[in-house]
Amino acid sequence: MNAPEAIIEKFQLKDGREVSIETGRLAKQANGSVVVKCGGTMLLATVVANKDANPGVDFLPLTVDYREKFYAGGKIPGNFFRREARPSDEEILTMRLVDRVLRPLFPSDFHAEVQVMISLISYDKETLPEALAGLAASAAIAITDIPFNGPMSEVHVVRIDGQLSVNPSLENLKKADLDIMVGATKDSIVMVEGEMKEITEQEMLEAIKFAHEEIKVQIEAQERLAARIPAAAVKRTYEHETHNEELRERITKELYDKVYEVAKTPSAKEERHEKFGAVLADFLAQYSEEELLEYEALAKTYYHDVEKEAMRQMILNEGVRLDGRDPKTIRPIWCEVDYLPGAHGSSIFSRGETQSLTAVTLGSMKDANLVDSVAAEFDEKFFLHYNFPPFSTGEARPLRGTSRREVGHGNLAQRALSNMIPEENPYTIRVVSDILESNGSSSMATVCAGTLALMDAGVQIKKPVSGIAMGLITDPKSGKFTVLSDILGDEDHLGDMDFKVTGTADGITACQMDIKIQGLTMDIMETALEQAREGRLHILNEMMKTISEPREDVKPHAPKMEVLEIPKDFIGAVIGPGGKIIQQLQKDTDTEIAIEEIGEIGRIEIAGVDREKIRAAIEAINEITFVPVVGEVYKGKVVKVMDFGAFIALAKGTEGLLHISEIDWKRTEKVPYAEGDEVEVKFLGYDDRKKMRLSRKVLLPRPPRPEKPKNERPKKDSGNPESSEQQNESSEV
Repeated sequence: MNAPEAIIEKFQLKDGREVSIETGRLAKQANGSVVVKCGGTMLLATVVANKDANPGVDFLPLTVDYREKFYAGGKIPGNFFRREARPSDEEILTMRLVDRVLRPLFPSDFHAEVQVMISLISYDKETLPEALAGLAASAAIAITDIPFNGPMSEVHVVRIDGQLSVNPSLENLKKADLDIMVGATKDSIVMVEGEMKEITEQEMLEAIKFAHEEIKVQIEAQERLAARIPAAAVKRTYEHETHNEELRERITKELYDKVYEVAKTPSAKEERHEKFGAVLADFLAQYSEEELLEYEALAKTYYHDVEKEAMRQMILNEGVRLDGRDPKTIRPIWCEVDYLPGAHGSSIFSRGETQSLTAVTLGSMKDANLVDSVAAEFDEKFFLHYNFPPFSTGEARPLRGTSRREVGHGNLAQRALSNMIPEENPYTIRVVSDILESNGSSSMATVCAGTLALMDAGVQIKKPVSGIAMGLITDPKSGKFTVLSDILGDEDHLGDMDFKVTGTADGITACQMDIKIQGLTMDIMETALEQAREGRLHILNEMMKTISEPREDVKPHAPKMEVLEIPKDFIGAVIGPGGKIIQQLQKDTDTEIAIEEIGEIGRIEIAGVDREKIRAAIEAINEITFVPVVGEVYKGKVVKVMDFGAFIALAKGTEGLLHISEIDWKRTEKVPYAEGDEVEVKFLGYDDRKKMRLSRKVLLPRPPRPEKPKNERPKKDSGNPESSEQQNESSEV
């Protein structure tokens, strides 16, 4: 049997690298299957969509799954089972990046279950795979009959030395001061996420425009590929919703004004929901139980549409929001630090009905988070975990482990803060944000609370960071739009945009944007970014009223950390046979000592609560690794006295002879020291037998030479060094 012939389309990235999209050879029983290749990096993407929706489903049950096969990079998984297991945080983040662009592009009335699976099957270290995942997923859908308002694609944009480029290698990514992922259709930006080193709003817009131009090229390649696939020519028909237009019209007519009045009356989240619920309950009360079985589900759907329209028109026409604010006003803020006595740093940040309790824990290099993926393996010394318990929204629901949402929100907050951690920071830092209340933008509350907790812990962050979530309400008919600062949960749900921006007083450090409409203009984005800057600065000013700079030192009960660097050759001596020396040293000084080999250097971290004990550990290590420097002065201890001099210990295991002739300038008949005496000596180097030469007399004032009569002839050299020296001096005179 001959191998099937592949259908291939190609395009080039701006730097000349070629990307190919191939279909027709692999996974042919899926509705759609493609292999995307750039260099030696290859991704296989498949999509399957059921023909019909499951009964009672009124949403799109879309699953996006991304997995990295370790064989792709020639590696064996490092876990106990030696096989790929649950997805890593990095894989989950890639799933979310693809999902957030795909989901809004399916028709709103399409409810069949859709499963998109993306696998990294080859990796060449020059192209990071997440940059191609969105392209692969979209191409797999584009060549099918599945209804889809795409294609779309994603690109990874970085800026290195002022130059923008796409889809970098891991090595180049480390040099970038701007790192964003952008997802878009041919006409609209749909998603932006990334981190920056305090860039301006204008620089961010330029990067997004740059990305969109590259995305258009990738979409054209998908369109060419789809045009060659007969199955993609006609999209499948479906009927997943049944409507009652008479009921829709009646609900709109009878309830719109009542809903508008509730929306216009400022109230708290729970009270507002009760009032909205009461309006619907009164309407449904006119129906019998039998009629409710037929109409209730549709009535709730139409009522939701009325709520959405009333809220949007109220904001567009009157500039009034659900809680009574105008579009730019930030909700009331209160903060507190040092709330948890047991943590190394802690804070509470409350903004309106959103609250984060955040704690900081300081550790050593042993506590670093090991990141092990196909593309990289490294120890992460700053990481942030975000928890969103159900009670934060007044719900009771099952706990099923860390959700994708928690991973994504935690990663955003971590990226917002990471560039503000100083490079010389000796600690492993874990930040944990527990959301205690949520009504909009809990991830941004995490950023603010994280900043406060880090400063409370004594971490010398470069600058404080704040964050804000922006929303958008648009009216395509009139062309009106309103940008909202510090959005509520309802404004996120019913609005057209969720745009989170974090930064210092000097620039943006991270962002995450999801757009729910097509045709978002750069003018709207520019307005949103400028309004976000004003909001960030207001929030930052409120935070600084609680604590304006990091504490000078860590808390008394927090570990103190010192870092030493020693020549690599001494690592074994510090550890000792079977770890005997380092284990005893940790026991004696009540410290934790970690050693890491970096090139020709041994990096030693010493952590403990008592600084005196840390200093004792440092002194002990310095003794083990001591190498005297010629010309340096040391305070040594006499360990043995002989007729011809004294043996002086400069450090443990490092002794040298102070000869009796080097004790003083005048003749010394007897060594004037006893064992245990401390003596300052100068290290003169080594003799021919590699023995240390020490001198004390060179540190003392040299006595003046006695004057000689002018007519006295110099005596012959008697072999005495001093006589020879005097003769030379006389000759010079």
